[in-house]
Amino acid sequence: MTAIALSLGGNLGDVSATFKSAAADLAQAGVTDIKLSSFYRTAPVGCVPGTPDFINAALTGNWTGSVEELHELCRSLEVKNGRPRDHEAYASRTLDVDIVFFGSEKINTADLTIPHKEASNRLFVLVPLADIAGDWTFPGTDSSVNDVLKPFKKTDEFKELQLNCTESFR
Repeated sequence: MTAIALSLGGNLGDVSATFKSAAADLAQAGVTDIKLSSFYRTAPVGCVPGTPDFINAALTGNWTGSVEELHELCRSLEVKNGRPRDHEAYASRTLDVDIVFFGSEKINTADLTIPHKEASNRLFVLVPLADIAGDWTFPGTDSSVNDVLKPFKKTDEFKELQLNCTESFR
C-alpha cells in the first residue's frame, strides 16, 4: 500500500457532486481509507480574464498499484466527468486531478512530476491538503504540509481562502 494525496479542482458544472463522484470512483478502483478535505472556492490562477472561480479540495488514501496506474486512473476520471483528454493547460474544467504525493517518492518523468511541482507554492493545494494530511512530509525534505503552509498564514490570500470554505467534511 502506498499513501497518496491528490488535488482536485474544477469550475464547471456541479463541482461538489463531481468531487464526491470521483471519490466514489477512486474507491471502486481500489483506493482505500479515503479522506476528502473541505472544499474551497479560489480565484483562477493563470487563466484568461473572466474565468469562473474554482472549487478545490484534497483527497488522501492508500493505493496498491503503480504510480502510472494511478495517473491513468486520474486521467480517466477527468474524461469520465467531461474534461477532454487533450486540453489546454489553463482552460476551465469539470474536474482536474493531480497527484501531489505518491508515498515518499520523488518522480520526474516527461509525464509526471511528484511531488506536484507547484504544490508547495499554491494555497489551493496546501490549504485543503492541510485539512487532512498536514503532518505529511514533502518527499526529499523535512518540511510537512503545515510547515510549508505556515508562512502563507498571514497573507490576505490565505485569509480569503479560509473565508471561502464552501463545504466542510470535518
